[in-house]
Amino acid sequence: MNYTERINLAPSIDALEKLRVELLGKKSAISEGFSSLKNAAPNEKAKIAAALNLQKEELSNAIAARKAVLEREEFDVKASKEAIDVTLFDFSDLGGSLHPINRAMEEIVEYFLGMNFDLKTGPLVEDEFHNFEALNLPKHHPAREMQDTFYMNDGMALRTHTSNVQIHAMLSQKPPFKMIAPGAVFRRDYDLTHTPMFHQVEGLVVDEKGAISFANLKHILEDFLNSFFGDFSVRFRPSFFPFTEPSAEVDVGCVFCGSKGCRMCKNTGWLEVLGCGMVDPNVFKAVGYENVSGYAFGMGVERLATLKYRAGDLRSLYEGDLDLLERFR
Repeated sequence: MNYTERINLAPSIDALEKLRVELLGKKSAISEGFSSLKNAAPNEKAKIAAALNLQKEELSNAIAARKAVLEREEFDVKASKEAIDVTLFDFSDLGGSLHPINRAMEEIVEYFLGMNFDLKTGPLVEDEFHNFEALNLPKHHPAREMQDTFYMNDGMALRTHTSNVQIHAMLSQKPPFKMIAPGAVFRRDYDLTHTPMFHQVEGLVVDEKGAISFANLKHILEDFLNSFFGDFSVRFRPSFFPFTEPSAEVDVGCVFCGSKGCRMCKNTGWLEVLGCGMVDPNVFKAVGYENVSGYAFGMGVERLATLKYRAGDLRSLYEGDLDLLERFR
């Protein structure tokens, strides 16, 4: 059996490596042949060296080819042992879904777009004029303490509401217009019903003076809440917000107990869902509007999602609660 046949019959990579050392190693016949060249006649050295090099190249090529075959065979054996039969799995129930917050946000935005509101966005990092002062919250105003703002060294701040987008909109266009501003906002707060970062959708409608009334505001919000929650009672309570006058907070009948009274609604049968009111004249003055009227409203998306999807603890929306998220598959 010649060397090439022995190489082609090598049963494994280890056996092939032993054969390579035997045929091409320091103690092989080829190595000895090169060592004996010094004793060959001068006119024969070139001929002998060429023959040795040719033999070495042929053996090296044969070994490389056999090694490639053995490596492929070894891979195929390993792959066959690790193969997965995909027919064993049923992927029909592994579909993903939107997160409850995204789902609620999309539903809110879709409703108001359907009512011909324009969608506006604005900066997350804002100056005090757009975030506070233009909204009738001057320096040292006690209502600023309600915001628990994340301030930066340069006096800028993470916006505490999406109302800053309303100011940008009014400074860039003339009435009449209707707009909503969805997005993330930030406050120093964390408990059962608050998180440091959450989402709001705020709305603003501006028209000529006398064209907008609280009745218009009441109608659009009642219709929205009935669309979002279903057939639940809605009530408006007098309240205070610096940027609206008159102002109101809006409640819906408790979705957990059907307005009968429970721990979630503190046995009142009602749950607060948003704030609203007629835009304060000082806000219009700050943006240079005259002889106009309008209304504004704002709602926390997490709170609406918590109530609609019966999450209980608002923080569970951010904690990867699989029991909650499984409901949306």
